[in-house]
Amino acid sequence: MARVSVTYENHIAHVRLTRADKMNAVDQEMITAIIEAGQEVASSDARVVIISGEGKAFCAGIDISGLSAMIGKDPADLLMPRTHGEGTTNQWQEVAMVWARMDIPVIAAVQGVCFGAGMQLALGADIRIAAPEAQFAVMEMKWGIVPDMGGMVLLPRLVRSDVLRRLTYTAELIGAEQAERWGLVTEIAEDPLAAAQVLAEKIASKSPSAIRAAKRLISIAESEDETAVLHAESQAQADLIGKPHQMEVIAATFGKRDPVFK
Repeated sequence: MARVSVTYENHIAHVRLTRADKMNAVDQEMITAIIEAGQEVASSDARVVIISGEGKAFCAGIDISGLSAMIGKDPADLLMPRTHGEGTTNQWQEVAMVWARMDIPVIAAVQGVCFGAGMQLALGADIRIAAPEAQFAVMEMKWGIVPDMGGMVLLPRLVRSDVLRRLTYTAELIGAEQAERWGLVTEIAEDPLAAAQVLAEKIASKSPSAIRAAKRLISIAESEDETAVLHAESQAQADLIGKPHQMEVIAATFGKRDPVFK
């Protein structure tokens, strides 16, 4: 049975975890399917991605029953080789990082539980929209381990150090309102998937080249020094001004119509 479905409509890619009977818990098949979905979307003409989970949960985390395959093996042999992400990640890290590296915006629509691996997957998105009853947890400490699926790259970009430490040390569950206050959640919506669709349509209506340039620029702004950011700003703008997408935006604005991008 397929673990992930990928569909496209009006330049929006919908990536859905489809293991609802297991609260979309991540097993080896789903790890492989999520990575393949990311690779597929990255090579498509989609302008924005929505990641969601079918059923009552976004993702309950790693399927613990599947960890039996690791018994008797040296964990370092499984975890340390850089097998994905052009030599930067292992397969578990790639579940989140394939989306974090995406050059188009990614929105996670979260309902129910979002634990462990599921939370790190959601952290790979640019924006997280959560249902009021959604629950989040950095769950790894419950099992005597640490976040190891990109969480230590992605969490520090969103929350203060003290919040990061509390979440990691305690593995405690937090609700959507607390998650929003701490910066894990962008906004709360009664129907997060519907809200994600509205937002995705708005993003997909903008200049595709400008959106991609903005995402690249934001990544630079979050990690580089002032000189590098100022240079990147200028270069991005020079690459956009006067080009077909930007000229179409101007024409559509003056013509009081929606832009059509080729």
